[in-house]
Amino acid sequence: MPATVVVGTQWGDEGKGKLTDLLAREMHMVVRYQGGHNAGHRIVVNGEAFALQLVPSGILYDHITPMIGNGVVVDPAVLLAELDSLISKGVDTSRMVVSGNAHLIMPYHQELDRVTERFLGKNALGTTKRGIGPAYADKATRVGLRVQDLFDPKIFRQKLDVVLKEKNAILAKVYNRLPLSAEDIANRYLNEYAPRIEPMVGDTVGLIHDALDAGRSVLLEGAQATFLDLDHGTYPFVTSSNPVAGGACTGSGLGPRDIDRVIGIAKAYVTRVGAGPFPTEQDNDTGNLLVERGHEFGTNTGRRRRCGWFDAVMLRQAVRLNSLTEVALTKLDVLDTFETVKVCVAYEADGVRYTHLPYHQSTFHNVTPIYEELPGWRTDLTSATAPADVPEAARNYVTFLSEQIGVPVRLVGVGPGREQFVSFATA
Repeated sequence: MPATVVVGTQWGDEGKGKLTDLLAREMHMVVRYQGGHNAGHRIVVNGEAFALQLVPSGILYDHITPMIGNGVVVDPAVLLAELDSLISKGVDTSRMVVSGNAHLIMPYHQELDRVTERFLGKNALGTTKRGIGPAYADKATRVGLRVQDLFDPKIFRQKLDVVLKEKNAILAKVYNRLPLSAEDIANRYLNEYAPRIEPMVGDTVGLIHDALDAGRSVLLEGAQATFLDLDHGTYPFVTSSNPVAGGACTGSGLGPRDIDRVIGIAKAYVTRVGAGPFPTEQDNDTGNLLVERGHEFGTNTGRRRRCGWFDAVMLRQAVRLNSLTEVALTKLDVLDTFETVKVCVAYEADGVRYTHLPYHQSTFHNVTPIYEELPGWRTDLTSATAPADVPEAARNYVTFLSEQIGVPVRLVGVGPGREQFVSFATA
C-alpha cells in the first residue's frame, strides 16, 4: 500500500501536526522525515494541548508506531524530555522507534548556532539557535555523529575528539569562546542518554517497507515547509533540510513509487517567523488582528509571527514542487471578522506580471502583490461540522483558492481542536 506525505506549503506553522494527528487514526505508522526540534506541532485533544517538537504527531494514538527517520537531526535531551512529558500526561511512548542513521545534535552545534547568529548582526537568518543548521552541516561534511554511534563508546569518542578539536578552535579563535570538554560531552551522551535511547533504536527503513508490503498505511510527516526548503525556499532564509515531498523519500528510505498521496497544508492566510521576503505581509492593523485572532506566536520559541494575506502565487509553486494531490486549509475561522478578504493572485515587478514565483531573488524581494478582494462572511465558523454550516462567502473563498492553485481543497480547519475540520471537497 503506497504511503501518504503531509507537507507545509508556505513558511511553516500551517497546522501540520493537527492534520497529521487527524489522519493518523487511519494509519499504522507515522514517520518524521526531516528537521529537528526547531519545528513545533501543537495538537489540542479534549481541551488539552500537546506541543510536540521531535516526536511524530501520531504518538497520541495507541495503534500507531511513531518513528523518527534517518533524515531528522536529534537532540537526545530534547527527545527524552518530550517523551517524559508525554508519559506524565498518560501517553504510551513505548512504541517509539528512532533511526540509527539519524544524526545527533551536539553541544558545539548549539554553541556555534548562537554565536554565528550574533556575529551576523543585522544579516542574521533568524534561526532558533538550537544547533539544527550546524548539525546538518556536519552531516554534509561527513563529520557528524549518528544515533548508532551512541552504542559504540570507542567510535563515539574517536569521532568526538576529531570534530571537537576543530570546533573548539573555531569557538576560541573566531568567537572568543571557552572550549568545550570532550569528556563531559561523552559522559553525558554515553552514560545518560544512550541507555534510555537504545531500546527505541531500530531499522526504520526496513520497518517502513515491511509495513507497506503488509498492506499497512504509512504517513510521512514533514517539519517546516516548502518555502523554508534548503533548495527551493527563499534562500538563505531557509532551514537546513528538505521539507518538500521529495525529502520524504531521502529522509525515510522510501522510493518515489512508494508514495501516491501528497497533502499540502496551507493557512487561509500566510505567516512567517524570522527574516526573509514576504510579499503579502501586512505590517499594520490587519496583520496585528491576524496575530491576535490566530494566536500567531511560535509553539517552541514564542516568537511573534509576521502575518499577511493568502498568496496563491506561492501555492502554485508549492503544488509543482510537491506534486500535491490535494490541500488542507487551516485557520479559516481566523478570518471570520473581516468585512473583505484579499488573495494575491499575481506579482508585478518592473512592469512584468508573474503568476509563478520569479526565479531570481532580487526580483522576488521587490515584487508588488496583485490582489483580488472577496466578501467576508462575518460569521463564527468554529462550530461548523459540514459544508452546509459554512456561509456561502466562506465557501466561495475556499473555491476561489482551489481554482487559483489548481488542486482541490479537501479539508478546511475551523478551530484548534482535533475535530474542528470540515470535509470540504472542491472540484
